[in-house]
Amino acid sequence: MKNEYKADCVDVITEQGPNKILSEKRFGFDSQSIKKRVEISVEVHASKIVTISGHFDCVGNPAEKEIQIKQIKEAVETIKSWGFNLQVIGLWIDDHWKVHKIV
Repeated sequence: MKNEYKADCVDVITEQGPNKILSEKRFGFDSQSIKKRVEISVEVHASKIVTISGHFDCVGNPAEKEIQIKQIKEAVETIKSWGFNLQVIGLWIDDHWKVHKIV
């Protein structure tokens, strides 16, 4: 984020399998917790870009790559629906830890 988007600071919101959580559109505790942390990042730290990512060999979301990529796309739409003034980017990290922009 610092190199690609020239961000001075990066807030990190971690969750196991966030692409799965946010793609399921079941607005339970986990998704509301993520939303609240994004809200803090936007309102307090003036964040303008959010990324949602999935990665190879994820224990929290052991789905195949194609399923995770679909979930990333759906999660991007979920984050956009929250109405924050943000650019939302979806990333896939492969088995060589190379980052691929999906959305």
